[in-house]
Amino acid sequence: MAKALIGHLQQDRGLPVRLAAENRQLRIRIAELEALVTRLMEENDRLAVASAAAALDSEHLEMQPA
Repeated sequence: MAKALIGHLQQDRGLPVRLAAENRQLRIRIAELEALVTRLMEENDRLAVASAAAALDSEHLEMQPA
């Protein structure tokens, strides 16, 4: 019984190491995804400004007398 208990305890020692490694990988992936979201939000803002400017330009051209 003692051998089984010792073997069980030795296996448990590797579990925190694996969990820590997986946790580290997940944190890295989260940081990558957060950076991607930030980049996409900035790109979306730039595109919205460009679209609004283009709409204003086209409105301005349509309002000029011929």
